This record gives sequence, C-alpha cells and structure tokens, in this order.
Amino acid sequence: MGQFRAADLLRRKPVGRVIAEGGEHLPEESLDRSIGLFQLTMLGVGATIGTGIFVALTTAVPAAGPAVIVSFVIAGITAALTALCYAELASTIPVSGSSYSYAYATLGEFTAFLVGACLLLEYAVSASAIAVGWGQYLNEMFSDLIGWRMPDAIAKAPGAGGVFNLPAVVLVGSCLILLLRGVKESVTVNAVLVVLKLLVLLFFVVIAFSGFHTGNLTPFAPMGVAGIGAAASSIFFSYIGIDAVSTAGDEVKDPRRTLPLGIILSLLIVTGVYILVALAAVGAQPWTAFAGQEAGLAVILRNLTGQAWTSLILCLGAIVSIFSITLVVMYGQTRILYAMSRDGLLPSVFQRVNRKTQSPDLNTWIVAAFIALLAAFVPLDTLVNLTSMGTLIAFAIVSLGVIILRRTQPDLPRGYRVPFYPLVPVASVAFCAYLIAGLPLDTWILFAVWAGAACLIYFGYSVRKSKLAG
Repeated sequence: MGQFRAADLLRRKPVGRVIAEGGEHLPEESLDRSIGLFQLTMLGVGATIGTGIFVALTTAVPAAGPAVIVSFVIAGITAALTALCYAELASTIPVSGSSYSYAYATLGEFTAFLVGACLLLEYAVSASAIAVGWGQYLNEMFSDLIGWRMPDAIAKAPGAGGVFNLPAVVLVGSCLILLLRGVKESVTVNAVLVVLKLLVLLFFVVIAFSGFHTGNLTPFAPMGVAGIGAAASSIFFSYIGIDAVSTAGDEVKDPRRTLPLGIILSLLIVTGVYILVALAAVGAQPWTAFAGQEAGLAVILRNLTGQAWTSLILCLGAIVSIFSITLVVMYGQTRILYAMSRDGLLPSVFQRVNRKTQSPDLNTWIVAAFIALLAAFVPLDTLVNLTSMGTLIAFAIVSLGVIILRRTQPDLPRGYRVPFYPLVPVASVAFCAYLIAGLPLDTWILFAVWAGAACLIYFGYSVRKSKLAG
C-alpha cells in the first residue's frame, strides 16, 4: 500500500473500470438487474413526494407565506437543472453509488469520499426524521377512528416529551423485512404505494380547490425575498428522489436508457404535484394558520368539510407516503455503502450479498439499526436542514462532474447529453449555492463536524485500504 502521498487525494477511478465493476461481479457479490422504467420512476417519486408536502408546509409556509409556491418553483428549477446533469452522468456511468461514483470518476478519491459522507448523512437523517413523524399520523388516524392516541412515552423521542419512539422503530423494521426479501419485491411494493399516494394527494387537491379563496394569497410574500429563499432551502431535501434513482444503477434493465428517463420523468411528476398541492393548501386556509399545525393537510380537509373521514383518508395517505419514502431512502443508503465498500473505502461487510435474494443483508441490517436508533431516541428537528445541505452539495458535485468529464473524456459514450451545455450545469451549481447560503448557521456548524469525522475515517482507514492504493 505504500506511504501516503498528497497525490493520492486526487486519484481517480477510470470510467471504464467503474462501469465494469458495476456489471462484472462474482455471483455472491453482484446485484440482480430487475428494475424497469416504470418501477424506477416510481422509486424516484416514492422517495420524493411525502415529507415536502405532508410535513414541510408547516415550517415552509410561515417562512415564506403564500409565496411558498415560488419556493417550490425555485427548488423545482434547481432540481430540474440537476436532474439533466444526473441523467447524463447516469447514462455514462450506470452503476450504484450515484454522485459518489460520479465524483470518483471526475474529481478524485478524497472528494468522492466526502460526497459519500454527505449522502450517508443525507439519507440517515432524512430516514430518521421521516420515521419520527410516522407516529403523528398514526395518532391522528387513531383519533379519527376510535378517539384514542398513543401516550407520548412510546410515541416521542427523549427531548420531545417521550421516552422511546416505538412507531418509528416499527416502521424501520417493516422496511428492513421488505429489503431483506430482495429488491424486486421491494420496488414492486413501492410502485403500488406510490400510485395510492398520488391518488390521495389528488383527492386533497380536488377538495381544497373547492374551498379556495384568493384572499388567502394576500399578502403574497410577507417575509420578502429572504423568506422565499429560506423556505426553498429548507424544503429542498424533499427532492432527494433524484439521487435515490441513480443509486439503482447496478439493478436497472438497460441502464443507459432507463436511468436518464427515470430521473427526468420522476422529477416532472414530483414538481407538478408539489406546486399543485401547495397552491391548493395556501388557497384553502390563511398562511398564518400553518405555524405549528400537525398533520396540516388533514386538518385543512377537516376544517373545509367538517367531516372526519376526509382527514382519515389524508392520514392514511401520509402513512403510506412515509412508509414508501423510508423504504426507498434505506435502499439508497445500503447501495451507497455497497459501492464505497467495493472500492475499499469501507470494510467488506457492506458488500456481502445474499446468494438467494441478491441483496446486501448485513449492510441492510446495519443501516436499519442505525436509523432506528436515531428515530427512537433523537428529536431531529434541528437536524432536518442537514439533509438539504447534503443533498445540495451532492447535486452541485454532479453538475461539476458533467463539466469535468466533458473536458477530460469528450469521446466517452453517452446515452444522454445535457442540453445547452455548459449553461445548464453552471446554472445548476449556482442555484445549489444560492440555496446552501440560505441554510441557518447551526446547520453549517453541524455539517463541519460531520465532514471532520469523515476526514478522520478517510485518513485513518480508507486512504490505505483503497483499491486504487496500488
């Protein structure tokens, strides 16, 4: 392995080798290519639609007022620009690991490891935060059905008035069981859940527009441009679905065609639904009513109709939504660890694949245990913005990767090319930087701590164990 050299930080993994390792493994180390375009698109939609609509409006609307609609547009534009960049790199480097694999081929090993750390932070925190919210919707459902709520001791984490968040652990355990059965079963279940979720949101839109009042849209931007930007920054984590799609590179049929199509289709569906639901919500009740409102969409329907059954349908939709998102985010986490382990940057336990199910079982158990512990014992309100930080950094790296790979390997086969190059990737980086700047100071501090810990692991283990170490 030799002595460490500064040049080791910049060593890149050849694109040809990245692709070859994505499809040429021993049977016990390879993943089954069983995901088609529809399933992949539903994977992206399932990872995205949920938290940003069912939960984030409670914090985003008070920050921006009715102009939260513009915040979703800004976030959607940023995601769209990045989606085009993801589509090119996904068609060029169609393997698991998403922006981690792309960074390894374009920006070097150290940057790739930091990107991987961002993705792990992004996925673990988002999965835990989403799981924590599951109990709120269960309680609302129980209240509508039988007039009973779970005691705080088993429904909330310490620091939030409880002892142990049991519903969150049950949720993570259910997702673990599905993932251990194999990816084909997991994504099939996810596709069904996504269709049901979209139908529930359509139900909300139809009823909410029946009570739409234009007076609720004034004042449109009470917090000004700063409020619009702050809301866009905080809700951007809900676009994690784009990244989750590209983590499936090793398991997609005809990846050069299917990956870019799946990314773009899922982004179009998600952005359209977000804007439509946000518009219906802010038109149905005053923007000042959103602050501190739990299960906001369900409350809006109950207030409009005076009927508990409308709230119940929304609660069931939220429960389905949170389940499907947690499933996809846990799936993405395991595949990123798989890719980093395959490169020698993490221990080999993360790439051991079950011969029968073709899934990384030990990897999945470790991820589930970590997420369940966070969800059970940690109130994650102050950490949610970290998910946006990790997502935005990963997206910016992908956009830079398109520029670098176009310059260094212009003749590389590409199933899809970014239009209006280099304007699109440059604009993507600029939009990501704008949203990162809008995140609060405590998010920057916590992110610096996480990045420092990642550096300790890299210099203490990964730089010596890397497959590129010679």
